[in-house]
Amino acid sequence: MRGTALAAVAMAGVLTLAGCAKDSSGGSSNNSAAPSSGGSDCVTAQKPPAAPAVASSTAATGGKVDGSQLKIGLAFDVGGRGDASFNDAAAAGTDKAKSDLGVTTVNESTASASEAESAKQQRLEQMASQGLNPIVAVGFAYADSVKAVAAKYPNTKFAIVDDDSITLPNVTPLVFAEEQGSFLAGVAAAYKSKSCHIGFVGGVNTPLIQKFEAGYLQGAKTVSSKIKIEDEYLTPAGDFSGFQDPPKGNAKAQAEIAKGADVIYHAAGASGKGVFDAAKSGNALAIGVDSDQYNQKTVAADKDVIITSMLKRVDVAVFSYIEAVAKGDLTTLPKRFDLKVDGVGYATSGGKVDDIKDVLDGYKAQIISGAITVSDKPQK
Repeated sequence: MRGTALAAVAMAGVLTLAGCAKDSSGGSSNNSAAPSSGGSDCVTAQKPPAAPAVASSTAATGGKVDGSQLKIGLAFDVGGRGDASFNDAAAAGTDKAKSDLGVTTVNESTASASEAESAKQQRLEQMASQGLNPIVAVGFAYADSVKAVAAKYPNTKFAIVDDDSITLPNVTPLVFAEEQGSFLAGVAAAYKSKSCHIGFVGGVNTPLIQKFEAGYLQGAKTVSSKIKIEDEYLTPAGDFSGFQDPPKGNAKAQAEIAKGADVIYHAAGASGKGVFDAAKSGNALAIGVDSDQYNQKTVAADKDVIITSMLKRVDVAVFSYIEAVAKGDLTTLPKRFDLKVDGVGYATSGGKVDDIKDVLDGYKAQIISGAITVSDKPQK
């Protein structure tokens, strides 16, 4: 899941893109990438080639899979079901397992922002002792606890989202190329900005959230050599309240808007609700994360300012894992859920990026082909 910075192409020649990704002017003609709805003064890169049809490498199901005997434990991260983001995406995966695989038992439990490591371990131990199998831990914060509990219950299968550090045979990592999807979010932001000034609000300053930041910065800079970016976090590493503090998200986004940013992308979990509120009150636009937030009920009041969301398909990963367990074959799972397997992507709900869909799909195709390598480390 670790990318390296550099690279890429555009139509009518190859443009080398370094860390700050300075591009040549898109010029005048049919190659101009600027949409009529805004961004024409900001975008300096040429429009990428039309995206070819790309075959997904996701394996076909090959018939009905019976998961009715599975009893699933779902250990949520901070925010739990209803966060309109990361946890809701995981919940959607188990909901699909109920409808498609016949799963009848899913026991859920949610972490609190300030809980000790022992509380996480106790949550997983309780699930394992109750006979739940498999158990899905949602978030890298569970890594130490999964490692400890999985070792004590070798016959119970565990999956952990966003961590691949555990080497036990009964633990499956579900990891993503967040930087790839966030690159497309950065492209969209640059195209839709009228001021050529955008913002990023991260929840907690960790290597994981830095991947969102890195892709967003690179995507925006790839299409505009003039773009200005506000780049902030709500809390430092270790303080997970940044994922569950809408007022702080609101204040940070308001500050970015006051500096001139007119499109804000958040990777802040439930704190994103505050970012959306700030965008609406500040006459700005916003980009959601993880789930298609335009369609999330908990942020419905702000849907008119949500132009797209970076889709991190935790739902796909969780469902695919449960399906693989039901089939008794975990080897079919991808090592990383990236653009090629639709593990990340962008949402089109609301039609607000329809006019630049060919641009986004062109960059998506270049990333999949390897013509563009997206860094997972922020290049400022």
